[in-house]
Amino acid sequence: MGSAVPGGYESGSRQPAAPADRTKGRPAMIASLFSLFGRGRSAADPDAGRADSVVGTWIVTAPDAPFPHHVFVFNADRTMQQANPDAGNAETSDSDGKGIWERRGSRVVGKFVEFTADRATHRLVGRGEVSFEIAVDGNRLTGTAVAHFYGPDDALLKGPLPTSLEGKRLTLP
Repeated sequence: MGSAVPGGYESGSRQPAAPADRTKGRPAMIASLFSLFGRGRSAADPDAGRADSVVGTWIVTAPDAPFPHHVFVFNADRTMQQANPDAGNAETSDSDGKGIWERRGSRVVGKFVEFTADRATHRLVGRGEVSFEIAVDGNRLTGTAVAHFYGPDDALLKGPLPTSLEGKRLTLP
C-alpha cells in the first residue's frame, strides 16, 4: 500500500486510506477550532461560565414614562426585551421594545427600540429609542433612561425625555 495523501486516499490508488490515517490530524484541528472560536477565558478566570448579574427578568418602574410599570428581560447574549401594557399610553399604541446591552465597569448600558402607531388611524407614528444606564445590586436595579421619539422620516418628534428607573428581580417563591 502507498502512503496517505490529502483527501484521505492512498497514493496511486482510488481506495480510501485506512481510518487511522484519516484521523491523525484531528486532535490538532479540534484544538485549533477551540482556540479560534473560544471565548478567550481561562479556567482560572473566576467569571468564566458565570452569567452577568443583570441577566434575568426584572419588574421596573419608570415614573416619568406614559405608563410607569414595565418588565425588562436581559439575556446572556446581550439582547433585551421591554414590555408594558399597550393600553398604558392613551396617545399611541406601542410595540414591545427590543434592544441590546453591555457591561461597562460597574454599570450596564443599553438601548431598545419600539414602534408606535396612531390608535385611531392604525398608521405608523414612528419609533421610540430608549437609552438606559443601570447598576445592579443583588436583586435590585437603579438607574436612568432617556427616550427619543422619531417620525417615519427620522425627524425628532419628542425628546429627550428622561426618567429614573427602579427595579426588582423576578424570583421564584
